[in-house]
Amino acid sequence: MQTAKVKVQDMVSSAKEKVKEGSAKAHGKTGEATAATHGEKEMAKQEAKAEKAQAKADEHQERAEHRANAATGRHGTRVPLTGAHGHAPVGGAAYPAAGTGAGTYTASDKYI
Repeated sequence: MQTAKVKVQDMVSSAKEKVKEGSAKAHGKTGEATAATHGEKEMAKQEAKAEKAQAKADEHQERAEHRANAATGRHGTRVPLTGAHGHAPVGGAAYPAAGTGAGTYTASDKYI
């Protein structure tokens, strides 16, 4: 379910980015049309290019946030394993101390 949610969020981000790019293109065209000099036209082109780049950067940032939000929902649900391949280290704290009686079973406990 989480991946479907992320996909939908990514599609929304893509749609927003396309709208922003279209808006930047329109602003660039109107800027070029109203420009009186060659320098102003070039500046309008550069502004449109910068707006498009910013829209793409915003989309990538939103997608990264979607992945981070999805990952936080999945982490922390498993019990961490100890040692290599889930084995407890020899002589480590994962074993009860000798002579404490911890971890020993009586004959009646075995067959319950």
